Amino acid sequence: MNPDSVSNLAQSPGAAEAYEFVARFNEVILYPVILLLTGIAFLVFLYGCLIYITHAENSSAREEGRNHIIYSLIGMFVMLVAYAILTIAANTFGLQDNLDCANNPNAGGCDEIMRLPGAPPTPSPVGPGPTPTPSPVGPGPTPTPSPARPI
Repeated sequence: MNPDSVSNLAQSPGAAEAYEFVARFNEVILYPVILLLTGIAFLVFLYGCLIYITHAENSSAREEGRNHIIYSLIGMFVMLVAYAILTIAANTFGLQDNLDCANNPNAGGCDEIMRLPGAPPTPSPVGPGPTPTPSPVGPGPTPTPSPARPI
């Protein structure tokens, strides 16, 4: 999404700034936190499975493992629902371009979205590049072949 569409979306500068803040907050804080908590819930799930299997003869340990499994599944479900709600909200309010650029910053049109506010614009990759400077040392000595030795 380019800055023109942001200004079309929100008529006042404050609304455009709030829009950018929400987009950055989602991409920098919320989505990584959801991913982290989902990973922790998965590790708790694996731990519960391990306890349940290795302590099969002990009913209290089996109950502990079962509780870990149940609560971790609930936690993963909650994180999935939170991700779905944020994605739906982002699509509803036009943040999908920001999410696409967060997943692939090299995609077309992402140069303006991924630029921090107040940062200078990035130079275009098209055009003349820097001219190579000659090495001050030179190419170096040419290796000479060693004489053949008898075996």
